[in-house]
Amino acid sequence: MQYGLERVRRARYAVAAVFCVHGAVTGSFATRIPWIQEHAGVSPGQLGLALAFPALGASLAMPLAAAVSHRLGARTALRALLALWTLSLVLPSLAPNIYGLCGALFVYGATAGMSDVAMNALGVEVENRLDRSIMSSLHGMWSVGALIGSAAGTLAAHLGSDARLHHLLAAAVLTVLGLVFCQGVLDLRSAPDEEPPPRFALPPRSALVIGAIGFCGVFAEGASLDWSAVYLKDVLGSSPGAAAASTTAFALTMAVARLVGDRVVDRFGAVRTVRAGGLAATAGGVLVVFAPHPPAAMAGFGLMGLGVAVVVPLAFAAAARSGPNPSQAIAGVATITYTSGLIAPSLIGGLADVTSLTASFGVVTVLAFGLVAGAGVLAPGRRSGTGGKAGAVAGSSRGA
Repeated sequence: MQYGLERVRRARYAVAAVFCVHGAVTGSFATRIPWIQEHAGVSPGQLGLALAFPALGASLAMPLAAAVSHRLGARTALRALLALWTLSLVLPSLAPNIYGLCGALFVYGATAGMSDVAMNALGVEVENRLDRSIMSSLHGMWSVGALIGSAAGTLAAHLGSDARLHHLLAAAVLTVLGLVFCQGVLDLRSAPDEEPPPRFALPPRSALVIGAIGFCGVFAEGASLDWSAVYLKDVLGSSPGAAAASTTAFALTMAVARLVGDRVVDRFGAVRTVRAGGLAATAGGVLVVFAPHPPAAMAGFGLMGLGVAVVVPLAFAAAARSGPNPSQAIAGVATITYTSGLIAPSLIGGLADVTSLTASFGVVTVLAFGLVAGAGVLAPGRRSGTGGKAGAVAGSSRGA
């Protein structure tokens, strides 16, 4: 289907709003993890195990999104998958024990991954039709949403509210907003004679090295989002409100960096941008590990957010240029980054049980330095595809 330039520009704003809604769900959940942990009566190690289930669910369900988009069309698929994701927010706070929490987080992650695939596919398609970089700013809108959700969660935690009520209200509002914003995205549909995409696409070789960079960035991002509030509460003795604010600080720096990321990348290039970000993330990790008091740790989490902000958007852009099949390459990178999301929470929790949360964030710091060493794989090439590849891009994906 052909669209005029003005229609594509409007679609950019619509998909940006969808990214914002998606991020708000994550922010709403992350700030209430301490409440959910206490309500379910789980230890740090058990919490780490449970927090692996969102990424596990996403990794298993994500390849199905391409088939859903092929069957229903991109807009209808995004509408359905996003609604499932926003509604799943209510599940974790209802879990009475570790088993219920693992099951709830599996569903939560599966719906997150499939909706993530659908919205990133549309984002890549809009970027190709505009023929300029927009993925960093789209991910910036995701971070804005995470910031809004985490700010609301911080307020709810400060007031001592029940997370079940908080998440029920948030899910209702975000579901309505998501359905409204989905109306404006591109309605891409596969050609009648086009073969459906495979249910599961193994990462091509071109995506493996790029995915390793995404792995490091998502590991630091996931560890900070899921564990920053717990870190301040358990290690530095912060109040629930102050602990939740650390997640907000992380989301804030990520949002700002991603919103200006396209301009920075255009000026300095992807490689130098990621190397500088890796240095900032490493410095932030060191500050967290050696923080003598909560404000210093919050500053460290903020630096990590600044440092890893543009890694995932640039990884997907590089993947799209890396081979003859952009959608498969992006899906491969997405699978690797979700694997990072799978490993990060469980490894942090497992190390915390054996050693301490402080030692766990030492591992995060080492991986953050990996961004400095491996940034060269994100060197720019020719942008692959244009609007004419709508059918192929409709099956692409990314990990958030």
